[in-house]
Amino acid sequence: MATIIDGKALAAKVKEEVAQKALALSAKPALAVIIVGDNPASRVYVNGKKKDCGECGFYSEEYALPAEVTQKQLLDLIAQLNEREDMDGILVQLPLPKHLDEREVLRAIRPDKDVDCFHPYNVGKLMIGENGFVPCTPYGVVRMLKEYNIDIRGKHCVVVGRSNIVGKPQAILMLREDATVTICHSRTPDLAAECRRADILIAAVGRVGLITADMVKEGAVVIDVAMNRNEQGKLCGDVCYEEVAEKASYITPVPGGVGPMTRAMLMENTLYAAIQHGK
Repeated sequence: MATIIDGKALAAKVKEEVAQKALALSAKPALAVIIVGDNPASRVYVNGKKKDCGECGFYSEEYALPAEVTQKQLLDLIAQLNEREDMDGILVQLPLPKHLDEREVLRAIRPDKDVDCFHPYNVGKLMIGENGFVPCTPYGVVRMLKEYNIDIRGKHCVVVGRSNIVGKPQAILMLREDATVTICHSRTPDLAAECRRADILIAAVGRVGLITADMVKEGAVVIDVAMNRNEQGKLCGDVCYEEVAEKASYITPVPGGVGPMTRAMLMENTLYAAIQHGK
């Protein structure tokens, strides 16, 4: 039976470390969070981020904009926040309403305030191995593996999913830790065969029940990044948890696995931004 990787407990530890480091700064790290419309899931995430800021001793501001806000109004707000030297990080909660150009919005954030690491400048730095922001979810996954003393070097890592937010940056981070990496997606001919080769299997697609026990090698480490709801409305990931836990050596639950770590790494990125800004 697999050891459960407790993301909730580890996230609390990370936030405690961040809070201690923040105390040593000349001013509180500051994060601005922009939410557009009334998406219930987005509201839950934003409330969670504000709570995290409080726990870490950060200053936070929320900008709740109506769903019908124009592209120009949103860009004008970002421009104002870019100019504020007291504000270290700017986060735009995704997804945005369909009439807004998400790509243009994310590119408008000043790279040194891009704590989500979505700006092409920061993604480029990540790609070529320079120090800077690291995307929160992949960053959290690597931190979990290290915390549980799971050796990454030389291991075969299979990432299922190729999104810009998780799949691609996750692959880059695993390469940086000297893993051999395979990226799978909807056009991969034999997904099950590829997954069975994995020492470390990371699922980030958003499809309930995608990863079954017959797709997992005995003793593999299984990280479930997805956050779905099944037919009963219950939160679950991509992995058939009960059956896969019988074969894996380590596994993350959903909820309580990668999710809390994503938020904790956002706090770490905001602290990093504050330090870079001379606080």
